Amino acid sequence: MNISKPEQRTLHALAQGGRINLIRNEANHRDIQDVECLTRDGWLLVDCTLPIFRKLKARRLIASRDGGPYRTTRDGLAAVRPQLDNR
Repeated sequence: MNISKPEQRTLHALAQGGRINLIRNEANHRDIQDVECLTRDGWLLVDCTLPIFRKLKARRLIASRDGGPYRTTRDGLAAVRPQLDNR
């Protein structure tokens, strides 16, 4: 499966324990206005944008359970390439 670099970075952050929070429109709570991807350390990942979120969701690489934040799925873990962690 071909995945772009920003999608890879987002999936990698989610695989390490990050999450995607949705920012909804105040007038219509169904409309998604923006997304913010937080790493497990609480840092904001700027590579995660609304179009990238929609691509990952359409490919079913991320999912939300019980109204919680979006996290990676098993398919998302299989799609992410291993990367060295700089810790």
